[in-house]
Amino acid sequence: MAPSPCGTLPPRHYAGEAKPTRRPIFRCGAVSEASVVACCFSPCGQMFMTGCTYGDLKLWDVDVSLLHAEKDAHDLGVACCRFASQFTVDGCCVEFRLASCGQDSQLKIWIVSQREGAVCTMKLLHVLTSQSAPVLSCAFSSDGDLVVSGSVDKSVAIYDTNLGTLLHTLRQHDRYVTAVALSPTMPWIATGSMDRIVNVWRVGDGDSSRTAESKATVCQGRKLPGHSRLLLADWSEEDVQTWLCEEGLEELVSIFKVNNMDGLELSQLSKETAAELGIESVGLRRRLLRKIEALKAEQSGSEAPDEFLCPITRELMEDPVIAADGYSYERESIESWIRGKNKTSPMTNLPLQTTLLTPNRSLKMAITRWKSGQ
Repeated sequence: MAPSPCGTLPPRHYAGEAKPTRRPIFRCGAVSEASVVACCFSPCGQMFMTGCTYGDLKLWDVDVSLLHAEKDAHDLGVACCRFASQFTVDGCCVEFRLASCGQDSQLKIWIVSQREGAVCTMKLLHVLTSQSAPVLSCAFSSDGDLVVSGSVDKSVAIYDTNLGTLLHTLRQHDRYVTAVALSPTMPWIATGSMDRIVNVWRVGDGDSSRTAESKATVCQGRKLPGHSRLLLADWSEEDVQTWLCEEGLEELVSIFKVNNMDGLELSQLSKETAAELGIESVGLRRRLLRKIEALKAEQSGSEAPDEFLCPITRELMEDPVIAADGYSYERESIESWIRGKNKTSPMTNLPLQTTLLTPNRSLKMAITRWKSGQ
């Protein structure tokens, strides 16, 4: 039996032998000065990679002995790392491919080399920069020829791993894309998002090689055939009620039904009229109005600039404030984040030195000017 790439033999069992009981063996090691936010095993199972909020990638053996450290692999922190299942063996040298992504809005492809009797090394192969916000998730295809990433900018990027070229960008999600996966046996890509939707995509094969063409199969869709093709002003009362359910505002359905609210009245809703409807919760009224603004922008084809969107909710900000990490957030969202005993930055995962919030008046004025021009 041939040895595995990392020099160990796989376990063997023979007919009639009792299958050994699997009991976990606990090993522990301090692997980082910062929070560990990513971890993955090499395909041989004898090494694993970790990524932390300081931006470092570190390679370890199963005894938690450090094999290699790549300092500042991602500015502001690593979000995810994944090994490709394919590897190459050249004599006594084994090479693996690793994908990593992070808060610097980059996806990086690395060559991780392990040579018998020598230290492990990492070589940067590609820096992929098609996404405009932090990249939260990445995954390889089973043959290692494709790599897919999901971002805070709500997009999914598909790259050719060998060439480092962008093949296609998918934009069906309304919130952060937090998870991506590729089927090991079928040409499927699954993407998950904070919009509570999973989309499944079929990757086209083209002539003899992979192409950029993909077809979306929505497992759980937000837009139904009725109202999705209509302008907001043309929505029926039923369309409005369906939209409320899709946006997580089910508690407002009865109020809108009693008041016979159709699309035209929804589009003209303001803070004052929302209060007159009997929506007592200030937070609920604000959520409703933000979603209406986002819907209008989507239908007009004039999506708000990314810097106008709260990094937590990805919705247009009304009261932007600057936190200690230097980023601007919707006041209500960041205050809720901090109240939840989460004293780290939503963008960097680093501790917030203070919970003091400073109004960003210039950004608020810019958003107001942009809204008045729509």
